Amino acid sequence: MPPLTVGFDLDMTLVDSRPGIAAAYRALTARTGVPVDADAAVSRLGPPLRVEIARWFPPEQVDSAVEAFRELYPAYAVTPTLPMPGAVEAIEAVHAHGGRVVVVTSKLGRLARLHLDHLGLAVDELAGDLFAEGKATALRAHGATLYVGDHTADMVAAEAAGVPGVAVATGPCSAEELRSAGASLVLADLTGFPAALTTMIRLALEQ
Repeated sequence: MPPLTVGFDLDMTLVDSRPGIAAAYRALTARTGVPVDADAAVSRLGPPLRVEIARWFPPEQVDSAVEAFRELYPAYAVTPTLPMPGAVEAIEAVHAHGGRVVVVTSKLGRLARLHLDHLGLAVDELAGDLFAEGKATALRAHGATLYVGDHTADMVAAEAAGVPGVAVATGPCSAEELRSAGASLVLADLTGFPAALTTMIRLALEQ
């Protein structure tokens, strides 16, 4: 069997970034004067930032609003963000099996790195600014054995990469939606990940 490499999504898979991202959206409203419903925005985390920004800003202002949000992000979004339940233990479980952890996220890599460093999450590799099928490129490049995420698009990414998709029902998508999107296994949250890792490795071998 090739070396174990587990890919993880970031937002709502490894970290609960809702409080921090909501604070950044409120700061964006204060800067631009354009009202953004921060609570609604963070209920939809997963797709690229531009998708959400386009809900609130006219097309000619989307680029500048994305840039402004990313400027505000380090000051507002990092400190309030917490690890998801079981995240630390999930990473430790992969390392205990002699494996590597790769975070593959739609968030810009430099902003994702701020979260990982702030929370002391010991990942081995990071690939950012990727979504859905786009994540498959990084998963293949790093030799991922499986991919863990909370969004149906993460299951699309796993399928495109030819690896099992392991879903956690901790984000905007229900367990049923995740199964329908092709999840090989659905967990309530990452607290069940260490016990299920042997099963996941077997699933990967059967792919």
